[in-house]
Amino acid sequence: MSNIDVAPNTEATMTINVLYFASLADEANCQEEAVSVEQSTSLTELYEQLSQKHRFSRPQAELRVAVNDYFAKWTDQIYDGDSVVFITPVAGG
Repeated sequence: MSNIDVAPNTEATMTINVLYFASLADEANCQEEAVSVEQSTSLTELYEQLSQKHRFSRPQAELRVAVNDYFAKWTDQIYDGDSVVFITPVAGG
């Protein structure tokens, strides 16, 4: 697991555990990382920050997001210690 800091230098930060699967794991070059972000960060903002950092090829509109094992809305706030998963589309037959 890697650790990155995507928050500006402020005192009001929190640590989020982010899990990646499929193409996102390949592009992030890891399956899991702890990230430090501002306390007011939404899931949309988190994905935007990580997308810039890792140069993700998938736009947010193609993904689902889950927080602490439950599907979430992109506008939801996240809290210190949360576990976030970005879920890519799955095909099967």
